[in-house]
Amino acid sequence: MPETAYGRIAVMTSPRELDYTEYPLPAPEPGAILMKVTRANVCGSELHIWNGKHPVKKSGGLGHEMVGTVAAIGEGRPTDNAGQPLSPGDRIVATYFQTCDRCARCLGGQPNLCDNAYEFFGKQPTEAPHFHAAFGTHYYIHPRQHVYKVPDEIPDSVAASANCALSQVTFGIDQIGLQYGETLLIQGAGGLGLNAVAVAVERGATVIVIDPSEPRLEQARRFGAAHTINMAEIPDLEDRISAIQRLTGGQGPDVAIELTGVPDAFAEGLRQIRRGGRYLVMGNLSPGRAIPFDPGYVTRKALTIKHVDRYEGRYLYKSLAFLAEHQDKYPFDAMIDATFTLDGVEEALEKSLAREVTRAAILIDETTA
Repeated sequence: MPETAYGRIAVMTSPRELDYTEYPLPAPEPGAILMKVTRANVCGSELHIWNGKHPVKKSGGLGHEMVGTVAAIGEGRPTDNAGQPLSPGDRIVATYFQTCDRCARCLGGQPNLCDNAYEFFGKQPTEAPHFHAAFGTHYYIHPRQHVYKVPDEIPDSVAASANCALSQVTFGIDQIGLQYGETLLIQGAGGLGLNAVAVAVERGATVIVIDPSEPRLEQARRFGAAHTINMAEIPDLEDRISAIQRLTGGQGPDVAIELTGVPDAFAEGLRQIRRGGRYLVMGNLSPGRAIPFDPGYVTRKALTIKHVDRYEGRYLYKSLAFLAEHQDKYPFDAMIDATFTLDGVEEALEKSLAREVTRAAILIDETTA
């Protein structure tokens, strides 16, 4: 009988405590795919989980931004979700959640809010098929997850973030209806923020980015931001409002996007937007972190506030098309400023949490597979 092959997973046993475990590689069920992970990124959500502040996940496997190759394909899945034939060795990306197509939200036309989206993402590694997260040698893609082949011209370093940051902000920007010629304020110049700059610039918007980190703001300018505001240099809120007013003819931006995960940023965004403006909130997800809220103020400004969770799976395909067209125009490959091995996951998380690195990647060592 052939020798059983094993894969390895980084497992958070409790907040800021990490261990590693091995499991036999599963044979994919009909419609499923076993992916060999080649690269995974540390996203802000991982930092929420690592720090014990995620609303759902308190332990288990980590990581969801990833790219890899097909290791095995289950019966009945000859193509990706765009109809392209799949074979072992093909480079692929997949949504980190599923769309069940049968819950009330899916049937009601809101598949991004699928009630069963995290049915597998939230499972512990002890539960088969074990490989539920990206910080490991392999990842199990279930039949109702969207999967797409990566175009040959897109390197792993660029493709790895397509299934979260780029897809998320592209979907959100569509939902808020950003128009050509509008002014957009982006709060936060992390992975989501930088991707949002590129998408907004390509749609003809004038982009202002606000963040306390000058290296991040420098990246935002490289991605096409017309103006940047350093919060560390302008610590007073009223002064920041005045600065942005001066950049927008005394009106304030037409649209703002909150991508910080900081509740106070939401309160500031309400102050910054012009009367009749629109506010897209995507960064704040931790429960129990409240701020004072004045609904009368929002009414008098006639603001539209839209909160967006996840994205429709087809947006991953749109993101790959965007990267294929624009990767030479924007420094997507420079967004990662530190790389670590699978054995260095804890160091990557800690340095990211301490802001010693802006955005980290985990390069999976093939010798551990």
